[in-house]
This record gives sequence, structure tokens and C-alpha cells, in this order.
Amino acid sequence: MSTQHSTDLIVIGAGILGLATAWRAHKQGRTVHVIERSDSPVGASIQNFGHACFTAQADDLQDLARSSAQGWKEAARDAGLWAMQPGTVIPLQTETEKAVIEQFRAHRGGEDVVLLSPQATRERLGAPALDVLGGAHLPRDMRVNPRQAAPELAWWLHNQGVRFSWNTAAWHTAGGVVETNRGTFRASEVVACPGERAGEMFPGVVDKHGVRTCTLTMALIARPETTPVDLAMLTATSMTRYEGIAAMPAAERLRAELAAREPELVDNIANVMATAIPGGILVGDSHEYALSPTPFIDAAQSELLLGRAARYLGIECPVVLQRWQGRYADSASTNLVLEHPDEATTVAVVTSGIGMTLSFGIAELIVNHEEAPAP
Repeated sequence: MSTQHSTDLIVIGAGILGLATAWRAHKQGRTVHVIERSDSPVGASIQNFGHACFTAQADDLQDLARSSAQGWKEAARDAGLWAMQPGTVIPLQTETEKAVIEQFRAHRGGEDVVLLSPQATRERLGAPALDVLGGAHLPRDMRVNPRQAAPELAWWLHNQGVRFSWNTAAWHTAGGVVETNRGTFRASEVVACPGERAGEMFPGVVDKHGVRTCTLTMALIARPETTPVDLAMLTATSMTRYEGIAAMPAAERLRAELAAREPELVDNIANVMATAIPGGILVGDSHEYALSPTPFIDAAQSELLLGRAARYLGIECPVVLQRWQGRYADSASTNLVLEHPDEATTVAVVTSGIGMTLSFGIAELIVNHEEAPAP
């Protein structure tokens, strides 16, 4: 196959991390070529909640979160993306949940964590009958439409002169040379953002970090008029998963409480949450981990998640519009893999469910040749 013309940067993968990297590099004035095996973004970047949950991330990721938030805002202005900053609402139904959030507020401060009255919590969720002790509002958090954000950003980059090779599978890269099913391409630098497919090109990186695939049970339901259009909700299960909140002293007590009162949710490694997009409300999710996950969605698991989310939102008979299995790369040992197989190559894989949240911050690290934050 022929070797095609060179550019400053090749980005392998047109998921949100690859596109954020392309956007950052383009803003620096570099020529960019994006290579993507599909004919549009169809992976983890469109399968998620579109919830940029900056506040709940670990303390050592907060600088990255702030960088990402600024990147999202600037990219949204550039590309005309639907992006909002309504913050996140967390309803608190037990004294233990309340204790966790009060500790988190004391730790982060009142600007990042605003306590809500029971009535204010109900109003923000559109659930006037919800039994709550109160709630919390995380005002820094943002919302985007995951079905549109990556495709629209790609289209904007294309119109700005960024080159895209769709339906092009890269199978090897080293020293600025990328070999694909459509020829060989060259660049001064290559950034590979392969997501859950990292093992196809970089098996050593996958083995080193124990990268596997996490599958999620998700659904889109119709949004009643009573549910706010800018809804973003986390719940008690979220507080035990997001590292910033989960680090609070009372979180261990909350885990024990959930195991006793919601064993099914715990067994399904659930994170009951919901976000509204123009087409409805995204609800979920469960977590299962495997090197080669099966594609099947368990009906009982799906109904469990749907029922719990609907209960929080006061929706008696949720109308399901879509169901699907989300997928993303995961590692039990790290949230982010940034490896450099050679001087011209960077491999970047977000190995937890925070790729949409931190993508623009991670992209800034990549284009500035900085390393990942120490865990």
C-alpha cells in the first residue's frame, strides 16, 4: 500500500477523547488527521449519560476536571453544541446519606456543594411526593447530549480543515507511521485513543494495566412535563462509586446500609442516575466487567434500574423508548492510562466511566505532553 502525505498529528479514534485531542491540537494551530474505523462516532461517547460530573471526582482529578469544564464550554461555543450547566441534584433519603454529603460539603466547600431543603430537592427533580430529608446541588456540573456532541464536534472540525479518514481501521503505529486497511499515513506525532479496543493495537498496555470492558444496562424513557429539561441526578449508589464523595468517612456506613436495604442494586453494581436530553430521560445503570462481555441485557436487571430511577423522579409508569448495552474500557488499578511506546506515540485510554467528564482536560495533558495526575 502507498504511504500518504504527512501531517503534524494523527489521532486514532473519533470518540470524545480523540475529538477533544483533535480540537485542542487544532486550536494550537497544528494540522490534524483523525482516523476512525467506523463511519461516525458510535462507541462509548454516544452510549452514556452526557453528564459531566466534575465535582464528585477524586481530589487529585479536580484540576483536570476544571480544565475539562473550560474545554467543554469553549468547544460548545465553537461547534454550537447543546451544553448546559444546571448542576447535579442528589436526593438524600436517610441520615447516613445526609451525613456523607455534609462531610463532602465540609471538605469541598459551600460553593461546590450546596445543601437543599426537602422542598427544593423535590422541585429540582419534579417529584413533589418524594420522601427526602433534603438534597445537595453540585452547581459546577454540566450536561451535553451524548448522541450529538461527538458527531457535531467532528463535523465542526471537518469544516475547519481537520482531515478525517472514516471507515479506516488502524492496526499498527510506531515512530509516527500508522498502518491501516487503507494505506500508510505519517505524522510528526500520533495519539491513539482506542477505548475498549486498546488490546487490538496495544496488548502490552492492556496487560500492564489490566484493561477490560465494562458493560452497562441503559434505557431512554419519555420525559413527563413535570421532569425538568435540565435534569441531572445522582443517588445514594452514586455516592459510593464516585471517588470524591466515596472518600468521605461516612461512605463506608452508607455501603453497609445499601447492602442491607438495596441488596439487588448492590449485587448489580448499580449507579442509579438519570439525565434529561432533548429526546427523553437517560436512566441506568449497572456494571459488569469482562475481557469479552456477552451482548445480552438481562430483563430483570433493566427493570430494576428503571424502577428505582422512576421512583426518585415520581414517574409511575415510565415509557421506555430505547434500551441498550453501554460499553467502556475499565481498569481496577487506574482511571487513566497515558503510555508512550516511543517518542512519537501516545496511547490514551480512560479506564473508568468518566471519559465524557474529563475528556477535554485529558486532551490538554496530551497536546501539552504532560503526564497523568498521580493517583
